Amino acid sequence: MGMINAVFQAIIQGLTEFLPVSSSGHLSLFQHFTGKSGEGALMYSAVLHLGTLVAVFFAFKKTIIALIKEFFVMLRDIFTGKFKWREMNPERRMIVMIVISTACLIPFYLFKDWFTGIAEDKSIFAEGLCFLYTAGLLFMSDKCVKGKKTPKNITAGNAVTVGFFQGVALLPGVSRSGSTISAGLFSGFSRETAVQYSFILGIPAILGGCAVEIKDAVGEKAAASVPECIIGFIVAAIVGVCAIKLVNWLVKTDKFKIFGYYTFILGIIVIVVSIIEKFVGHALVIG
Repeated sequence: MGMINAVFQAIIQGLTEFLPVSSSGHLSLFQHFTGKSGEGALMYSAVLHLGTLVAVFFAFKKTIIALIKEFFVMLRDIFTGKFKWREMNPERRMIVMIVISTACLIPFYLFKDWFTGIAEDKSIFAEGLCFLYTAGLLFMSDKCVKGKKTPKNITAGNAVTVGFFQGVALLPGVSRSGSTISAGLFSGFSRETAVQYSFILGIPAILGGCAVEIKDAVGEKAAASVPECIIGFIVAAIVGVCAIKLVNWLVKTDKFKIFGYYTFILGIIVIVVSIIEKFVGHALVIG
């Protein structure tokens, strides 16, 4: 793979995992225009995902530690019959709501092959539409009246709303972080709560992605050496922390629409290119 290529991929992963620009959409475009499918790099991809997972833990370590402690207390209360829905503290309520939001992915995963097929087909027209959809979400969320809901005020309905938008984000070109943050803002979350909920909600998704990649990578020839994996892990984690802080700042200062402009322009370009490719009869492969 080479150290420079490994670092470059780690930077891209650390940025696109958290910036509301869709990592899956950019990966689909990369594969389309280079003709590369990324075969042989599943284990390295899993390493990069673990690096971004560390970034989430570092950025929200106090909240995550509190949630982990409360999780075990909640389990004890469930098994001893002391659990009461109406008497949940903020940490317990956030855990329950994250479980509900994550569970909303189950119906979408029944159509996982369809989502994958869109990313792997020869046309990028769908990706262009999805980038425009992401742009629309970001523009609308930026105009939202500032909500005041904190973890103690999140309802099951809010959790389902965020979970639904996260499910739609399985489409290449639809940003998971952009969708879930926007859904939180639509639901009346405070700016800080929307960002926090979105990124902590991403932990199960990242872990699930790692598990699938590791399973599929068994028996596959490694595309990266151990030193490249170590450097990639560190770079992805550092860049991921910076990306999280950037998103948090942009949301709080009502500048989230910056990514809306980016995904809108990118969506238009992708659609135009897909139309040109339709007329010429082949993909405009680079290199």
